[in-house]
Amino acid sequence: MQRILKLLIPCFFLFLLSGCGCGEKTAPDGGAETPAEPAPPETPVEPTPPEVPEDPMLSHISLPEGFSISLYSNEVPGARSLALGAKGTLFVGTRSKTVYALSDADGDNYAETVRVIADNLNTPNGVAFRDGDLYVAEINRILRYDGIESRLSSPRDPVVIVDTLPRDMDHGWKFIRFGPDGKLYVPVGAPCNVCKRNDERYAAISRVDPDGRNLEVFAHGVRNTVGFDWHPESDELWFTDNGRDNISRDTQINDNSPPDELNRAGEAGLHFGFPYCHGKDVKDPQFGSQRNCGEFTPPQWELPAHVAALGMRFYTGSMFPESWRNVIFIAEHGSWNRSVPIGYRVTSVRLDESGNAASYEVFAQGWLGSDGTAWGRPVDVLIAPDGALLVSDDLRGAIYRISR
Repeated sequence: MQRILKLLIPCFFLFLLSGCGCGEKTAPDGGAETPAEPAPPETPVEPTPPEVPEDPMLSHISLPEGFSISLYSNEVPGARSLALGAKGTLFVGTRSKTVYALSDADGDNYAETVRVIADNLNTPNGVAFRDGDLYVAEINRILRYDGIESRLSSPRDPVVIVDTLPRDMDHGWKFIRFGPDGKLYVPVGAPCNVCKRNDERYAAISRVDPDGRNLEVFAHGVRNTVGFDWHPESDELWFTDNGRDNISRDTQINDNSPPDELNRAGEAGLHFGFPYCHGKDVKDPQFGSQRNCGEFTPPQWELPAHVAALGMRFYTGSMFPESWRNVIFIAEHGSWNRSVPIGYRVTSVRLDESGNAASYEVFAQGWLGSDGTAWGRPVDVLIAPDGALLVSDDLRGAIYRISR
């Protein structure tokens, strides 16, 4: 027992000497270490948003004072016709085989997401949107992609609503849009430079119900329109039309004749002259003797020859000053059949109080270099929800945004 007490007494004194420091670690200098505080949780690093790319070539574009141009996308090879979805998706057709859908989810005015929503089609130039569905025009048929904006990553197989259109490739690519009457307007260009066909669908603008029924010709004598719109107040159809090429072996005559056209169709059944007459009174060398030019509806404005006027829109946005309200913007794709190139720009046409075309001027230019080489070719124009003007360019595979 005494032996056990001898062993316990030293332990008891050591316990007293340690006091309340039990359980503390001893620092190297003999003092007690202060317990380390837990490290604060790391603040998650926010991912750096992708920068909007700058396009140095756009410094060459001249615009009216107060306007600017930026890149909306440069990832849309062969970008042609434009259509806007109800949720802000920009649909883009091409003359190759692909249809794209562009999304700007973060609202920085650059489409960070570009999806292929249809591929392996036959020149799907035309796109139109209605009631949640996307309509796509190939050479000889029209497709409908139902509920497209809710299925951009996995579109349903399309519904074929028309498959009996002519198969000619010459001027066979189509621009389509829905009119105020709820019908889909579908042009079929002349399958040639200049010719006559018994089938009245050629060189004409037709219209059809959304389900593909009741196809009828609306306007005749239209060589090749690739852009149209309806006046926001009168609901009258206005459209561009490309004049014929090689009207003369004389370079001077051919360079400046015949004009491209801006036309107005206030009613169904009008004839706009092709192939007999071009512009207001230019008789065709081959067919002009068969009809009098006075029989036809003259253009509202004779545009310069070979500018290749394509997409057009009335300005209905609120971003531009009020003086731009209901002004027509026209995308001029640019000449190929001319000794001195012309076009490669966006122009504007103003109407007078009677609703007739009254003036024509350049709005945006610079895609054609001083050496006559083009680095861009505008195709279509569209008014964005915020009022900016979007312009497609099939040469660069780009969409531009003109803002104020």
